[in-house]
Amino acid sequence: MDWTRAREWRERQASRIVFTNGVFDLLHPGHVDVLVGARRHGDALMVGLNSDDSVRRLKGPTRPVRSEAERAYVLASLAAVDAVVVFGQDTPLDLIRHLEPDVLVKGGDYTEDTIVGAPDVRARGGDVIVIPLTPGHSTTATIAKLKGSNA
Repeated sequence: MDWTRAREWRERQASRIVFTNGVFDLLHPGHVDVLVGARRHGDALMVGLNSDDSVRRLKGPTRPVRSEAERAYVLASLAAVDAVVVFGQDTPLDLIRHLEPDVLVKGGDYTEDTIVGAPDVRARGGDVIVIPLTPGHSTTATIAKLKGSNA
């Protein structure tokens, strides 16, 4: 979904909108736990998805493993996710400002002080939530395991 359609979708919602974002390269239980946990804090969940170019800038030339279209398709198929929008910047700040979610959620590898967009959401009276990480799950570890190393 493009940003214009995402904003139109957001404006049609008469409910509490939750936003989270990430790469979601190789979906694992930790991702699902954050998405399900995020959805519990509102009536609809919008997921911001890093574009392929932004993933390469952030994670290096071998990532993402899956294309943004594939990652968006998988995310959109999950019951907890109501909408997916791709962003090409290195952070979702512009998208968060554009969508004005009621709740901003990130996984436990962040703190409220390090979550991009938290001050904007709080300034509008919204909530910022950190969902604890699920131990033993990370895309980096999965890729290392597939390559035969112990990262």
